[in-house]
Amino acid sequence: MGAGGGLLWGAYGISALGTWLAFDAFPLIAVLVLHSGPLAVSVLAAAGLAVGAVAAVPLGPWLEYRRKRPVMVATDLVRCAALLTIPVAHLLGALTFVHLLAVSVVVAAADIAFRSASGAYIKTLLPPEELLVVNARFESTNWTAIVLGPPLGGAMVGLFGPVVTVLADAASYLLSALGLRAITAHEPRPARREEAVAAGTSENTGNAEDTGAAKDGGPAENADSRSRTRELFDGWRFILRDPALRPLFGNTVLYNGLLMAISPLLAVLMLGPLGFAPWQYGLAFALPALGGLVGSRLARRLVARFGQHRILLATGVLRACWPLGLAFVRPGVPGLVLVLLVEFGVITSCGVFNPVYATYRLERTPADRVVRTLSAWSVSTKLGTAALTALWGLLAALLGPRTAIAAAGLLLLATPLLLPRRAPHPLAFAE
Repeated sequence: MGAGGGLLWGAYGISALGTWLAFDAFPLIAVLVLHSGPLAVSVLAAAGLAVGAVAAVPLGPWLEYRRKRPVMVATDLVRCAALLTIPVAHLLGALTFVHLLAVSVVVAAADIAFRSASGAYIKTLLPPEELLVVNARFESTNWTAIVLGPPLGGAMVGLFGPVVTVLADAASYLLSALGLRAITAHEPRPARREEAVAAGTSENTGNAEDTGAAKDGGPAENADSRSRTRELFDGWRFILRDPALRPLFGNTVLYNGLLMAISPLLAVLMLGPLGFAPWQYGLAFALPALGGLVGSRLARRLVARFGQHRILLATGVLRACWPLGLAFVRPGVPGLVLVLLVEFGVITSCGVFNPVYATYRLERTPADRVVRTLSAWSVSTKLGTAALTALWGLLAALLGPRTAIAAAGLLLLATPLLLPRRAPHPLAFAE
């Protein structure tokens, strides 16, 4: 990737560190500052993701025809500005639950746009054989940030309150934007939307004339209108038509949704009835991240030895076996040790799975569909997470957080059934 690679990697690293410094900042603010219960905390997590995901739906087609680096810079700045409103409102004594919800919506939509653009940007700059290397390196960086971020964030929360970690997260997005802005590597100009529509129109003009579709403005105008509508759903259409991506899509949406639905309930359980301090809560998710660092470093070697599909399937099964143990957490050191062990198992498995899965998905997606595909994937994942988080918040309000966590753990055991059973056939599209 040249000199720009270091800046891109640095921007990713500092952004990831800021994110994990503010690990579960919104639930912590809701619980410790606004004194919200489990249902409200789950609604905060769910509604922000859902509305943000819906708002991001038209962004995929819009981003496909634009250079990706400026979009990444813009979304970093948007997230920075939105997050800065929280400490300002807190200082003024005006922070409310609705304010937290509005910021979470903006951050969720900007996050989807950034992830979609960054995936396409990386694929543009790298040869296919380097994708797994770079994805594994980014995964290692993410787990390193997880090792460092939550304990430091927990200490900051203990000393200064949870709002200060949001300020640190905002600063990390600003630094990430500056790093991305400094990259000088040339990014090829994607095809203009008008060119793509014109190409599609020229191919179908004859059919349009024969069927009368050229009326009321001609084939170009009608094709443009149809194209805009189709583009909104083009990412989902491509995923659902691909026999390899379709089951993987179902697996990741369901797995991520159920796993994330557990998170606010575990925060309420550990910080409330079980009496864990914020720094202990952060530590419980920081130390196991060492497993993710190890897993991401092993991913390339494991794929080279056993093959991409076998590793994808094996780690997809392993990562589903651990979360049920969180339903049995108890107060004190034994409970903390249990959370550490369970999280270590989950994170180590995900540390291998994630870069392999990200590479698998990029390899299966033609270059001119990457943004729309990743955008559709992110929107679906966030909507699924939002729906399951809201549902599990209601379940926790009715039956208690521990029962809700157990139910999610049991359902997670079934998610490997959605993994692709056979290695896919090579694709014929041209890069």
